[in-house]
Amino acid sequence: MDEKISLDNVGKNKIIIKKMIELSVLWMTGGLFYFYLEIAFRNYSHYSMIICGGFCFVIVGTIGKYILEKESNILKAVALIMFFGALVITTLELFTGIIVNLKLNMGVWDYSSMKYNVYGQICLTYTMIWSLLSLLCVFVANTIENIFFK
Repeated sequence: MDEKISLDNVGKNKIIIKKMIELSVLWMTGGLFYFYLEIAFRNYSHYSMIICGGFCFVIVGTIGKYILEKESNILKAVALIMFFGALVITTLELFTGIIVNLKLNMGVWDYSSMKYNVYGQICLTYTMIWSLLSLLCVFVANTIENIFFK
């Protein structure tokens, strides 16, 4: 009986380790993708964007995967992914901006000059961009999971 419990624990530990590796790969993929995307469009980025981008990628990818599994209407699924993706990314961007820009005064970004901004950390324009980027996140995250972790 003790051997069975021990073997069950080994199996559970392997599953946990595999999931931790998968999440780490997805987090680094999303973080580095966003970091270099910023460099491509703004000519600079900041390491905090790797952290925030990684979390956004994992969360949006997970939500998107769930939506695709549950929703049979593809247009509704796309709309839900865009909505929840924009909500997640904008929320994480706000929290990151409050910490990095307002509390630590690092000046990584400032949307103060843009319409419909909140504390200069989020704005409607970028929320719309995040909704589109969410679709790419879900596609890339699912592709990585299917190729490397299935």
